[in-house]
Amino acid sequence: MRVITGKYKGRSLVAPKHDARPTLDRMKETLFNIVNSKIQGASVLDLFAGSGQLAIECLSRGADRAILCDNSSDAVAAIKANFEKIGLKPDLMFCDFRDCLKRLPCQMDLVFVDPPYKAGVYNEVLQAVDELNVITPNGWIICEHASVDELPSNVGSLVCFDSRKMGTVRFSFYQRSEECE
Repeated sequence: MRVITGKYKGRSLVAPKHDARPTLDRMKETLFNIVNSKIQGASVLDLFAGSGQLAIECLSRGADRAILCDNSSDAVAAIKANFEKIGLKPDLMFCDFRDCLKRLPCQMDLVFVDPPYKAGVYNEVLQAVDELNVITPNGWIICEHASVDELPSNVGSLVCFDSRKMGTVRFSFYQRSEECE
């Protein structure tokens, strides 16, 4: 696992010791080809951050801010180690995603949602993001999930505007319905 491009390009990253399923480099490269135009100057939230690699990739590519959330002590240790490798202190919330979403200091341009696949929390996360008005008017929510699992086409005012399957993984992209028109 490594940083693909930007100012931290090539830095190797560590994964949490237990229950980790880091996004593979080839999938991460495809994902960032899709979201790259939204990263410069963005505020990013990495929910269920694991290693923090998605937030680090965004910072490497010019995001202004990245907030990371995870409730696993193994993940928090990996995030701190990875941020040390790039010379930054993480803006890290060691809590449940519900608490994180309620305590965010600002709206986010990009929200990455990558919980343990079997946790079954995608609908709850999307509903909370919508109800708490977490994303900016043109913000995106990107859910990484098992390709066999179908996520809803809409949740509240959020609409799935794109979905990309990559092997056993699928990325589903959401934004507010008025932005899709």
